[in-house]
Amino acid sequence: MKVEMFNFELPEELIAQVPLKNRASSRLMVLDKETGKIKHDTFNHILNYLQKGDCLVLNDTKVLPARLLGSKLETGAKIEVLLLKQVEGDKWETLVKPAKRVKKGTTISFGDGKLNAICIEEKEHGGRILEFQYEGIFYEILDSLGKMPLPPYIKEQLEDQDRYQTVYAKERGSAAAPTAGLHFTEELLEEIQEQGIKIAFITLHVGLGTFRPVSVENIDEHDMHSEYYSISEETASLLNEVKKQGGRIISVGTTSTRTLETIADRDGYFNPGSGWTDIFIYPGYTFKAINGMITNFHLPMSTLIMLVSALAGREPVLHAYNEAVEERYRFFSFGDAMLII
Repeated sequence: MKVEMFNFELPEELIAQVPLKNRASSRLMVLDKETGKIKHDTFNHILNYLQKGDCLVLNDTKVLPARLLGSKLETGAKIEVLLLKQVEGDKWETLVKPAKRVKKGTTISFGDGKLNAICIEEKEHGGRILEFQYEGIFYEILDSLGKMPLPPYIKEQLEDQDRYQTVYAKERGSAAAPTAGLHFTEELLEEIQEQGIKIAFITLHVGLGTFRPVSVENIDEHDMHSEYYSISEETASLLNEVKKQGGRIISVGTTSTRTLETIADRDGYFNPGSGWTDIFIYPGYTFKAINGMITNFHLPMSTLIMLVSALAGREPVLHAYNEAVEERYRFFSFGDAMLII
């Protein structure tokens, strides 16, 4: 299967640069995965498509303000650092720009010395292992100095940092937001639960690999990035009960989908646990865990549109995407939503 089979024309002006004032006022395309039929609605009407006994699965990861702007202690040269993941203690895997200025032993200072980092290892493609030095609590310092690491296709500055977090974000560790969840408000979640629809939380820390383009011609040659997930005993029990009662499991976002499909057994039941997943879902995959999905509109030829195509079929999905372009839907992180059911 060729990557080119998932291409479509996307005008650049449809890439949403700023979030809507009201999270739930985004548009909603509803795609019937059995018939391919499409309906147009708004996200605050999502309840019209859910049933008592269904379960929405939300990813409660929290985006770190992982972009740090500093300078070399020795020369004052400006350095940008992006935290990728905690290796151990105060040691972090990072991306630095310009990488050629940061060699092993280089010290970078942030916030007039409030935070310092020493490069202890050089990796390829601008990767560096940095060891941080500070007084106080690291995450509090990061909250005061760091900026949100917005995706590369968003050029505008974000006025309110919280708009790149879901209202239920809790577990720190993501380099990017699980954007399908950005459409929910606390009021809408309460309304959903009042209607007898269950809500379950899992965690998957989104890595920057989610934005990495597919650079091979054949899909099955692509290496997926690895991301950390966890599911609690409480969540596993809830999902298993929903399954037994015949309810539908609807994942909110591709991150929740990948987590659930990773941990489900052959019969679609779940065990609590944590680990790393590099599952790559594309057409031909047989879903075990989910019955439907809420997701945003993704990049042409991305692993994310391949996952959506695995659930609803390549041709129906591309037809839906072309209709979204015609109808001027907003695409990507701050864009509109699609419900596949």
